[in-house]
Amino acid sequence: MYFFISQLSISDILLTTDIVPNMLHVLLNNRETITFSGCIIQFYVFCSSEIFECFLLTVMSYDRYMAICNPLHYTSIMTSAHCVRLIATCWLLGFSAAFIDILMTLMLKFCGPNIIDHFFCDLVPLIEMACSDTYFIQLEIYLLSIPTVIIPTIIIIVSYVKIVSVILRIPSSTGRQKAFSTCSSHLIVVSIFYWTLFIVYIVPTRAQTLTMSKILSLLYTVFTPLINPIIYSLRNKDIKKAVQGTFNKYTRCGNCP
Repeated sequence: MYFFISQLSISDILLTTDIVPNMLHVLLNNRETITFSGCIIQFYVFCSSEIFECFLLTVMSYDRYMAICNPLHYTSIMTSAHCVRLIATCWLLGFSAAFIDILMTLMLKFCGPNIIDHFFCDLVPLIEMACSDTYFIQLEIYLLSIPTVIIPTIIIIVSYVKIVSVILRIPSSTGRQKAFSTCSSHLIVVSIFYWTLFIVYIVPTRAQTLTMSKILSLLYTVFTPLINPIIYSLRNKDIKKAVQGTFNKYTRCGNCP
């Protein structure tokens, strides 16, 4: 589990490093320029890290499923070599799927206004800037979303349905609480991440304004990487004891004469 969390941290660091510095620069200067190649690179890094996180969260749900539903075989199945292979596959799929998006984007012709009404180079504002037919790239978005978003979502849902069914059969309340606590952090992160992805990319509504799209984009580009360490850290007993000890220390010092 900690190995997968470390990979999630790497993905979040990559995402925030790609998005946040340029976003802050744009906000401080009200408007800023970016080269076309820089825009494409930013979009590729963003897309790769997001797709990787989709697969990683799926692997983490599989890991929790094996730990709770098949605990006696967990150590023999989820070996270090197997975990490394799973992560390598996730990174490879993430970079490969993002490369397809880049190729389809480069096939577009950009001859109109060159102003992106967004805080980073995302696929939707890039498509809106194109003056050529965008039917094929929109079709590619929906087709690519099946293996990258929809199928992982189904796997996660099926995994947690089986996990919950097993937890509810645990006779002791302490055992049920302990089992739920091992999954709650991952479930919170998955809910926030996939909910925003579905709204922005998979099922965008006509009533969804560009401002709302930008606000939702902040959730999975800034907010989710920000709260991931907090969520997973607060579920760790050692970190909780350290935080409580620090607060108790300052409390005692504050009451000292």
